[in-house]
Order: sequence, then structure tokens, then C-alpha cells
Amino acid sequence: MSQMQRSHWSNRLGFILVASGSAVGLGNIWKFPYITGEHGGGAFVLVYLACIMFVNVPIFIAELYIGQRSQADAVSAFEKLHHTGTPWRIAGAMGIVSSFLILSFYSVVGGWVLDFQVKSVLNQFAGKTDQEIGGMLSALFADPKSLLLWHLAFMVLTVGIVIGGISRGIERWGRILMPGLFAILIGLLVWCTSLEGFGKSIDFLFTPNFDKLTGNSILVALGHSFFTLSLGLAAMITYGSYLDRNEDLVKASLAVAAADTTIALASGIVIFSIVFSFGLAPNAGPGLMFSTLPTLFNKMPGGYLVSTGFFSLVAFAALSSSISLLETIVTYFVDKRGLSRSKVTIYAGVAIYLLGILSALSFNTLADFKIGKFTFFDLFDGLTTNILLPLGGLIISLFYGWILSREGVKDSIQGHGGELAWKGLMWAARIFAPACILWVLYNGATNWLFG
Repeated sequence: MSQMQRSHWSNRLGFILVASGSAVGLGNIWKFPYITGEHGGGAFVLVYLACIMFVNVPIFIAELYIGQRSQADAVSAFEKLHHTGTPWRIAGAMGIVSSFLILSFYSVVGGWVLDFQVKSVLNQFAGKTDQEIGGMLSALFADPKSLLLWHLAFMVLTVGIVIGGISRGIERWGRILMPGLFAILIGLLVWCTSLEGFGKSIDFLFTPNFDKLTGNSILVALGHSFFTLSLGLAAMITYGSYLDRNEDLVKASLAVAAADTTIALASGIVIFSIVFSFGLAPNAGPGLMFSTLPTLFNKMPGGYLVSTGFFSLVAFAALSSSISLLETIVTYFVDKRGLSRSKVTIYAGVAIYLLGILSALSFNTLADFKIGKFTFFDLFDGLTTNILLPLGGLIISLFYGWILSREGVKDSIQGHGGELAWKGLMWAARIFAPACILWVLYNGATNWLFG
């Protein structure tokens, strides 16, 4: 695709909705609340917000800048801004590989969400005991046919949106999914104000207790803040390549970071309001979404509507993230190889589905088959989360801070704090962000491999 023919987002709002959709995934609604509960609440939230602002926003700007200035796919972008065959393009290549691996198991998890969403709509939690509801996820894990069917359904939805391209597919659905997500979340928030645990939830999330903050808490906050904005995947390079060259990157980046953080905090308020209202501990862990919450929904007045709304919210978030993962892969083959978007999208979707079968069967048929100590699901998850993504983010940050033209980078943030803002961005991209990412990379890799 030539630069003259390249599609662009219709306006800044369209981009913000789509990029926010990429950032807002299961990590915001599922993981953020329970890790906040595990690490003491308000103090953890403060550290998380600081990490977003001073580490991740600079890298987010860097990825958008590389995409916007190159108007190219994740690999070609580095070559256009540096030179053909530059070794820096490995960051883009790793992003494509990571997107492929992540979507293969993320689609399996997305299938779990679809299963529970359908159960909510069909009111299948009604009349069940706590033990029966708590065992529904285990029952799903034990049924390979159901897992594969829901994995297929999630991939079909993702492919169906991406195949339409930027304007007729991704942006159109971004304008549906994200407002829908916000509407459901606002509805749940309003409902939560009537719960006894609402006030305690606010206190827990926004009153710092630094006695509970440890070095590991800071590392967890830094790691989660990095992954929540889809950094290191080259997804924002891809989305940035569809931005007009005159688009204000600072405003766009801050808007996406604000939307992502707002949804994470709002989800935390909803979940902890329910948890505290029923006298449960806030550190309930990963089982909170699929076991604890459905049990609680079944006990409360209007639980059917709340359950349906909640799992619709989670499904929207999961789907909006999967779109960006597939688009990163598709853009590369369309741009670099000159292939048809429709064919690439279908072929990539089929290949990802087939690889995802290994992850789906990791919970049943292949549960005892391990590579080292890892099932396929754990291997793909750990390899991308602990090694490929932080390494990709590190390379992108260094490329932006040390290799690209300083004047070009300076021009991209004009009107936002002048010389001081530019120097701060350069310091973050060159020194601070890489140091933080190295910390995440070292600890993540060693704990995963040797922990």
C-alpha cells in the first residue's frame, strides 16, 4: 500500500476510541482490581498512576510517533525512519510475533468470557448453588469441545471486524464497542452507589496506606501499567501509521491513557463495592471474575441485569483488544507483502485459531504435556508477557530517544510545555523508561523461568 493510498482515521475521536479499545482489555477489568486488592489499595493505585504518566505515556508517544512519521507497518516503520535492513526493525518483528502468540491464547480466554456472557443472558446462574456456580469455569476447562467452540466464536468476531479495514471495520466498531463499554460501566457505577460497600470501595482505592506497599508492589504496578497500554506489541506503531501527520500526539496519548486508567479504576470501584457489600476479602485473586462475582450476582436483587451488563462489559473489552492484535499482523502482510487484506485476515485468523488449540487443550487433553515446566498456555503467556513485550518496549524507547532526529521528535510535542517538556520526554525515553523496563524484564524473566 503506498503512502498516498493509505487509509487514515476519520478524526482524532475515532483514533482515541480505537486506541483506547486496544488498551482497555481484560487486564483493566479482571487483573487490575485483584492485584490492587493483593497490594493494599490506594498506595498501589498512586504508584500505578505515576508509572502510567512517567514511564508509559512517553513510550506510547514514541510508538505513535514512529507509526505516524513512517506511515508504514511495524517492521517497515523502522526502516523508513532509519535505513533499509536496520537492526532496530527487530522491535517491529517481535511485536508481530507477540501479537500472534498473545491472540492465540487471548482468544481462548475471550471464549471463556463469551461463555459466561451467554450464561448470563440465558439466566443460567439462577437456581444454582454457590458450589455449582463456582465450578462452572472448571467444568468449561474440562470440556475441550466447548473451549474450542468458544475460541472459534471469539476469533470469528475478531476476524469479521478487522477484515473490514480501518474505516469500515475497526473504526466503525470502535465507535460502537467503546461507547457501549462506557455506558455499561457508568450504569454499573450508578447501581453500585446503592450498595453498602460503595463507600468502603472508594476508601480502599483512593486512601493510600503506604505501610502495605512493598518493593514487589511497585514492580507489579510498573509491570501492569506497561502492559495495560498495549506497549511493546507495535500495536500503537500500527495504529499510529493511520494517523494524519499533523495529528497532535501528546493530546491523543494523554486521552488514551486517561480513558484506560479511568476504566481500570471504575472497574475496581464496581468490583470492590460488590465484594465489600458481601463481606469478602479484596484479594480474592484471579477467580474473582469467573467464580466469586457470578455467585454474588445470583444473590442480589436485579442480579440478572447486573450479571448480563458486567459480562457484556468484559466481552467488549476483550474484543476491542483482540482487534488491535490481529490488525498489527494484517497491516504487516498487506504493507510489506502487498497481499489482499481479506485474504491475510482470514489466513491469519485461521493460523491463530489453530495455534490457540494448543492453549485451549492445555486445560484438559494436553494438561500433562509440558515443555519444561510449562503447558502451552503458560509458555505462550509467559514468553510474551515476561520477555518479548518488555524487550520490544525497551528497543522502541531507545530507538525513539537515541536514534531518531532530535528536532523531529521536538517538533512532535511543540505547544506542550516547550523546552522543558521536550527535555523531560527525552530523559524519560532515553534513561528512565529503559531502566524501569529493564527492571521489569529482569524480574519477570527470572521469576518466570526460575521461580
